[in-house]
Amino acid sequence: MDGFGSDFSGKVDTGSIMEQVKVQIAVANAQELLQRMTDKCFRKCIGKPGGSLDNSEQKCIAMCMDRYMDAWNTVSRAYNSRLQKERAKM
Repeated sequence: MDGFGSDFSGKVDTGSIMEQVKVQIAVANAQELLQRMTDKCFRKCIGKPGGSLDNSEQKCIAMCMDRYMDAWNTVSRAYNSRLQKERAKM
């Protein structure tokens, strides 16, 4: 294998390529989740950016991130459940 889903004979391993694409999509989704969560919680919790966070800002950030992740997980489970039901109908 050369790292691009083909061996030295030129045959393409589509399973390997699909797995690489899935990993890349998962990484991109995680990065997007983290960026959105950071933006939202920063706007909500940080009144005046400075050199450090005070205690109330730290608590707000922690709670905001927890709620965001809980909501994300709830939506993800519902979405995956719906996908499985739709696939079962096919």
